[in-house]
Amino acid sequence: MSDRRNKSEKEQLFNMPEIAKLEKKSFSGAMEKLEDSKLKIWVFEIAVTLIFAVLTSMMLFQSVTMQESSMEPTLAVGSRYFVNKLAYKASSPKRGDLIVFRTNASDDAALHIRRVIGLPGETVQITGGRILINGEVYNEGKDFPMITNPGLAATAVTLESGEYFVLGDNRNNSEDSRYADIGMVRKRYIVGKIWFTCSPFEKLGFTKG
Repeated sequence: MSDRRNKSEKEQLFNMPEIAKLEKKSFSGAMEKLEDSKLKIWVFEIAVTLIFAVLTSMMLFQSVTMQESSMEPTLAVGSRYFVNKLAYKASSPKRGDLIVFRTNASDDAALHIRRVIGLPGETVQITGGRILINGEVYNEGKDFPMITNPGLAATAVTLESGEYFVLGDNRNNSEDSRYADIGMVRKRYIVGKIWFTCSPFEKLGFTKG
């Protein structure tokens, strides 16, 4: 009996390294599973964050490419911009703002970029190449060309509530509120305000109007 016990104890002692190896292997396997689980959770969290960021950016911002020469030299044809879609949710466009708008409610309607000149309730007229707002000469503080064609503003235009009179900076080569195809821009058709220049790269940064 004593010999059997001694033999069993010797076998256990002999097998201790093997047991240690098995325990170490089991521990390593458990750690690998834990690390793999952590990695999966980390990847999932990043994916959710990116999806949320994309959805948020779609609600807050929109990219637009300048397709017309009407805003040159301020905005060049082919330049890309981010539009701040929240800019006028709690406020209204200000004189001088560069706005992005549609001419109607259709989502398929072309996007236009112009500068706000006249505000709701004001009277705008263009005479002698100058802009009059409520009968007084409007000094823009910028070197824009003298207007040769006043269009609809040859006679005084009174803006109704929620209407804005806009002009392109390329004053003599711009389709804007002087022409019936654009006319007075209604606030509900304004998409937002030009906010950030995406391209060209050398102009990357917040857009200065």
